[in-house]
Amino acid sequence: MSAADSRHAEIIAATRKWLERAVIGLNLCPFAKSVHVKELVRYVVSQAQTTDALLDDLERELKFLLETAPEDVDMTLLMTPDVLTDFADFTDFLDLVEVVLRTHGLGGVLQVASFHPDYVFADAEADDVANYTNRSPYPTLHLIREASLARATAAFPDAADIYLRNIETLRRLGVEGWRALEVDAPAKPKP
Repeated sequence: MSAADSRHAEIIAATRKWLERAVIGLNLCPFAKSVHVKELVRYVVSQAQTTDALLDDLERELKFLLETAPEDVDMTLLMTPDVLTDFADFTDFLDLVEVVLRTHGLGGVLQVASFHPDYVFADAEADDVANYTNRSPYPTLHLIREASLARATAAFPDAADIYLRNIETLRRLGVEGWRALEVDAPAKPKP
């Protein structure tokens, strides 16, 4: 296995661990377990070093989802370990994501949710544990089919309350509880 393949496998393993322990384990997204168990989540590690290259990867993955039956792949987690590591850059990039969705006429078809190791909600303090609901080991774009999301939310009573319930869950857990999940990116070896 090449060094790049090994690194990609490590990034996917860390993201899968985060999905299993935090997202599913804490029930932050009640819809995630089903697609995970059915192996309908596609994990893609972008090799992009620039935002332009990442936009190319994003467009490629959006096209892939459009061309693939939901019973084969329902959603994609596009991890970007080498670009958008600064949260401010990441949030700026999300504006471009919306432009791509509009340009390709994908409104109502696909949407993109965002996760980042340093995620901070606009109305929150940086150290608020509630931010951890959207913290992932690597900057990640979650490409979701609108139809699948609509079916999932229709089947879940009080779907609008998920956000508030997640904040309560994280506040009960606390930062130390989050750290105990061991879902952050693996530490980089010291040179």
